[in-house]
Amino acid sequence: MAGYNPVCKEVCVLDLFDISPEAEDFYAPLAYRMRPAKLEDIIGQEHIIGPDTALGKALELDNLHSFVLYGPPGTGKTTIARIIAVMTKSHFEPLAAVTAGVGDIRKIAQDAAQRLKFYRQKTILFVDEIHRFNKSQQDVLLPFVEEGTLILAGATTENPLYELNNALLSRIKIYILKSLSDENITEVVKRALKDEKKGLGLLDVDITAEGMKMIISAVKGDARMALNIIDTAVNSFQVDEEPLLLSADLLEKVLGRPLVKYDRSGDYHYDTISAFIKSIRGSDPQASLFWLAVMLEGGEDPKFIARRLIIHAAEDIGLADPHALLVANAAASSLQFVGLPEGRIPLAEATIYLATAPKSNSSKTAIDRAVAAVRNSSDLTVPPHLADSSHSGVKRLGKGSGYKYPPAFGGYVPQQYLPDHLVDAEFYTAGDEGYEKIIQAFLQNLNPR
Repeated sequence: MAGYNPVCKEVCVLDLFDISPEAEDFYAPLAYRMRPAKLEDIIGQEHIIGPDTALGKALELDNLHSFVLYGPPGTGKTTIARIIAVMTKSHFEPLAAVTAGVGDIRKIAQDAAQRLKFYRQKTILFVDEIHRFNKSQQDVLLPFVEEGTLILAGATTENPLYELNNALLSRIKIYILKSLSDENITEVVKRALKDEKKGLGLLDVDITAEGMKMIISAVKGDARMALNIIDTAVNSFQVDEEPLLLSADLLEKVLGRPLVKYDRSGDYHYDTISAFIKSIRGSDPQASLFWLAVMLEGGEDPKFIARRLIIHAAEDIGLADPHALLVANAAASSLQFVGLPEGRIPLAEATIYLATAPKSNSSKTAIDRAVAAVRNSSDLTVPPHLADSSHSGVKRLGKGSGYKYPPAFGGYVPQQYLPDHLVDAEFYTAGDEGYEKIIQAFLQNLNPR
């Protein structure tokens, strides 16, 4: 079979049964071919693998420890682990958390112990998606990590602090990889276009500035995705090795509508809703709308967003603007009635209203104080004059006796409403923002001090 092979740099004939490295590279995706072979070739993660970092020093001193690489997709987690295995002359044993069983782990550990005993060679157990390891898998792995039988190198896109048990966490180091910057993605793409051995340097492919911007916007810091887009464009549109210019118009045919990477049950889900609420709380409508759009584009359940708006309206705005809760509830009701995509509009309206409303958490603080008082009180007896007196027989028990009916006194009359031991308690304190200034004035007028 004839084809252009960037490895042998010529049009060559490949046997269908040829399994040489050159043949494998011919069919391998561009992202695979462009994987760095040295740590210094990895882009954007200098804070982890630089010479003055903890991991860099450990490699320099040949004192490698078990670790987990935590970060977004396409940032180099697997590549770093493989390079470290080569650098330390360790045996590299990949394991998929979703398919591996307890027996697999024991077999790998047994082989690692033999390898260490007879050949003095360390074993790096690389567990992809380590956050999917269940309790049994983690319990079996723990003693082998503790004894140094093998070095655990995990990779995950989910926060390991939530997914791994404390015993395992105490024996590993966690390194956080960053999403690649626009400049990093640009460097990755240009390197692939120029590399004549592993990349597309011999195929006369170039990219416009607008095309680069489109890729950067689409991949959201994922180098692997950027290279896959380039690979697809070249395979789809280059004819007979003629020059190919990756313009915005051409790339749009490859990309279609870019998808937002969003895990509705993962770490990014919680981080995004947190950013959304904190932006509203911080009275920043621009940021609030941005994070709302991220969730909508990522496929977040809009009812979840609506529920959070209702909670925020009561918790962080409260009586500073009582209409905020009404607006949030109206948005939730509208969403239920019309659905998406039109439902995004009432959600946006509520988001803007809440972000620009005065803020007060006095309602939340007040009920929390009251609940604490209830939990700490040994006596919750209702004072007799406040007790129910609707039944004629209870008057003999003194219930209702002495109660002053406020309308009979012009709408207000001083009297005790709390149990004796809490008579001076203050749970609610009116704030100085929005409608609460009116409440504050009302209460001060009732009880001038």
